[in-house]
Order: sequence, then structure tokens, then C-alpha cells
Amino acid sequence: MIAIVDYGSGNVAAIADIFKRLKLPHTITRDHAELRAAERYILPGVGAFDTTMRTLRESGLVGLLNDEVQGKGKKILGICVGMQILGSSSDEGSLPGLGWIPGHIRRIDATTITARPKLPHMGWNSVQLKAPSPLFEGVDLARGFYFLHSYYFDAAEAASVVATVECGGELPCGVTRGNVFGLQFHPEKSHANGVAVFRNFAML
Repeated sequence: MIAIVDYGSGNVAAIADIFKRLKLPHTITRDHAELRAAERYILPGVGAFDTTMRTLRESGLVGLLNDEVQGKGKKILGICVGMQILGSSSDEGSLPGLGWIPGHIRRIDATTITARPKLPHMGWNSVQLKAPSPLFEGVDLARGFYFLHSYYFDAAEAASVVATVECGGELPCGVTRGNVFGLQFHPEKSHANGVAVFRNFAML
């Protein structure tokens, strides 16, 4: 069972719709018993870093997810802000992140962007793999994914970065460490490529 963590973020219905089409067992839940019973997690994210972390802490989900992901080794996929809070800290706020993948979330420096002078970085963009990753099997990298963000994951360890996107410079858009995975783009808005990513995650 894949649990889509429902802590008030958007896009949960769109994510669930893909798993429904794939006929994969899933649930949208914030119930602690259901979350502990799940085999893996999707951590969506739409909004600001501090707001997301505060909501997770107030709902008791940080401790629960620490137990299940860090303690028991269950797999988790963070999307957009759900990816960013996997890091240690952020330019966007003052609260600490989960710290599961060491790194700091930085605002994209608009003065360095040549091809896309406006922020947020929005729309379709191709991605480049920096290391083999089962998440990207069967994906058309040239077609890429749908992005909507103004911050990026500056990983403390280069080995954590598995994919990058060109946005006035090479920015990480896929990170991983052990059983923890993060994607800056939105698979639920990325048509066939997004479906492939979710299917791959379910099969890890």
C-alpha cells in the first residue's frame, strides 16, 4: 500500500488518480494507524517550506515518518516542497527540515538566469541524469517534466544528486539517499513521464 500523506497540501487527488489508473493500492490519509501500516509514502508539496514543516510537526507526522522512514527503512518520495523539506534548511524559512538528505534549499538567483529570466521556473523542461536511478526507467528525458519552483535543493553531497535541470545553470531536480527520494518537478502534471516515475517508485 502506498500512502499519499495528506497534511493539507494540494495535488493529492491528482497523484491518487494516477495510482488508480495504474491499479496500484494506495490511500490518501493523515491517519497515524493507516500511515504506519503503509509500505511506502508519497510526500506532496505545494506552498512554503516553513508552513509545510510547521503543519507536519503540529500533526505529529514528523515523528511518525521518522520512525517509519529512518527507523524501519520504508521508501518515501517527496515532490516539489515535499522534496525540499527532505533537506536540512531553506532560504525560504527559518525552521529546520527533516534532514534526511543533507543540503540547503536555495532561492534561484535570477541574475544568473539567461534562458528563463523570470521566476518561478515554470513549464516543461528536459532533465539530465547524473547517476543511474530506477525512478527514471522508461522516461523520455528530452521531453522532461513540468516544473513550478523558485528554490532548488543544494545537496551537501554530490552523490545525492541523480538528476538536474537547466535553468540558467545546472540545478539539481532529483535527489536520493538510500530509501529517500526527492523530485523538484511535478510528476502528477507530467503526463506519461510522470506516470512512469510513479510506477517505478511503486516497484522499488
